Amino acid sequence: MKRSSMGNAAPDVDAYLRRVPPDVRAALTRLRRAIKAAAPRAEEAISYAMPAYKLNGPLVYFAAFTSHCSFFPGSKSIVKRFGKELSPFHASGGTIRFLPDRPLPASLVRRIVRARVRENEARRGGNTA
Repeated sequence: MKRSSMGNAAPDVDAYLRRVPPDVRAALTRLRRAIKAAAPRAEEAISYAMPAYKLNGPLVYFAAFTSHCSFFPGSKSIVKRFGKELSPFHASGGTIRFLPDRPLPASLVRRIVRARVRENEARRGGNTA
């Protein structure tokens, strides 16, 4: 699938969101707010031409594609752990696909992000700096 934000990578998340259609922008903005609420100290950046969040290493990513949006928790075990709640969506491997008019629930995104923060902290030996 091709990304909706074709061309050069956006310099930041705000620019990325300006490049996508309004319905997609609304869904991804809600996703962004949920990520920031769950991991307020995470660094927001563009990585692999998509919005990325880093805290003790890569945390989560999201992207807009032509026919769907994707949330990348970066962990197959997280997708498996939340599998029952993700069943209304297409989730496989480390990817969760959703439609702009059927976005991921913010409460679920916050729990997934917090679980990823704990994974990263454990991998880094508990160092949260």
